[in-house]
Amino acid sequence: MDSAPDSDTVYLPEGVQTAVKLLVVGHFAVGKTTFVGALSEIRPLRTEEVMTQAGALVDDLAGTRDKTTTTVALDFGRVTLNDTLVLYLFGAPGQRRFTGLWQDLTRGALGALVLADTRRLDQSFEVMGVLEELGLPYAVALNDFDDGPGHGLDEVREALDLLPATPLLRCDARDRVSATETLIALVAHLLARTGELEHA
Repeated sequence: MDSAPDSDTVYLPEGVQTAVKLLVVGHFAVGKTTFVGALSEIRPLRTEEVMTQAGALVDDLAGTRDKTTTTVALDFGRVTLNDTLVLYLFGAPGQRRFTGLWQDLTRGALGALVLADTRRLDQSFEVMGVLEELGLPYAVALNDFDDGPGHGLDEVREALDLLPATPLLRCDARDRVSATETLIALVAHLLARTGELEHA
């Protein structure tokens, strides 16, 4: 059970001037709930339900034998990056049957972080395809699993056919420092892109 957040983290600092909405997306069981939970300074909102036999008929459970729950709506967390900037994280469910929900979650979002698993890279194509259809910029982070193959970033970039400008990083979704560094890289990419569009 999560412990209650400190009272001074429940409310935003008075100096915060900018709030940014970001999505955390990826295929099923890639670590989105873990990532949001590792970063959030408030108790994260989770909509996890126990997986059932009925779900096994429509969800690809390959390589996820230890997973017993799944997100059915969203994960929500908050990260205050500095005295003036706060990030709101919305984790989207990864199963194909929830793709329609993404359209609602993308409204007002500045961009997205795509979590990927080197054991199932092929499942990331559909996720990135949806973001591209929706016109939402993104970065990709490889969530390193202990039993995952040790592909280099150049290999993965080529396999995923990423544009040179799309950030590709490694992260450990369980580790707050690693997740924070990944999020900062995403925000820097989105802010740089916003600046380029303003000067275009």
